[in-house]
Amino acid sequence: MLTNKVEICGVNTSKLPVLTNEEMMELFSRMHAGDESARETFIKGNLRLVLSVIQRFHNRGEHIDDLFQVGCIGLIKAIDNFDVSQNVRFSTYAVPMIIGEIRRYLRDNNSIRVSRSLRDTAYRALQVRDQLINKNSREPTVSEIAKALNLPGEEVVFALDAIQDPISLFEPIYHDDGDAIFVMDQVSDEKNQDETWLEGIALKEAMKKLNDREKLILTLRFYDGRTQMEVAEEIGISQAQVSRLEKTALKHMRKYI
Repeated sequence: MLTNKVEICGVNTSKLPVLTNEEMMELFSRMHAGDESARETFIKGNLRLVLSVIQRFHNRGEHIDDLFQVGCIGLIKAIDNFDVSQNVRFSTYAVPMIIGEIRRYLRDNNSIRVSRSLRDTAYRALQVRDQLINKNSREPTVSEIAKALNLPGEEVVFALDAIQDPISLFEPIYHDDGDAIFVMDQVSDEKNQDETWLEGIALKEAMKKLNDREKLILTLRFYDGRTQMEVAEEIGISQAQVSRLEKTALKHMRKYI
């Protein structure tokens, strides 16, 4: 995605106008009186707001023209629902609307498909969450949301998890002295810890103490995942002999680990 692109959807973003709060209030008055030209002027005067919002989604792999169009839909919805009687700046109200519209677009077009019913449940849960926050002035619990929806708590959790956007391992979390810290830097790898590494060295050293037949049996059993019967057939001895040699080899190795 080219975030420094000048022309988006045929619009020269370098020449987008900026409206003052007084100008927007005047345009709102004209719009409410049925002036369509005022509505068009208002939309054009807030396209920079859309442009600033879509910068947040530059790493999603979506074409900037598509995000800009979706953001414009969010802007228009904000214009249609904005209450001028409230003591709130239009940009404060519009930004969450634009972000919400883009997130819905990204979820619906995600390569990880989520069923329509599951998405509907998640969106209803988010609406109820907002209602409960406004009512109680605090974050509601999952149980409270589930009760309001008359659904099991597990179903609400599953639905909300399903619509979460996948995060790249190369998503920057924060910057430390100018160097970006990525998600992958915060993910532990239990298979690559110092303790596991040292255990691997100890096992290799202990294996050197075994004879060739014992090494072969343990390699086939625990590295290749063969059964004792399969090992017996491969090396031409009985399963009982494999079992006895395996136990002897393991007992021998324990002395060196």
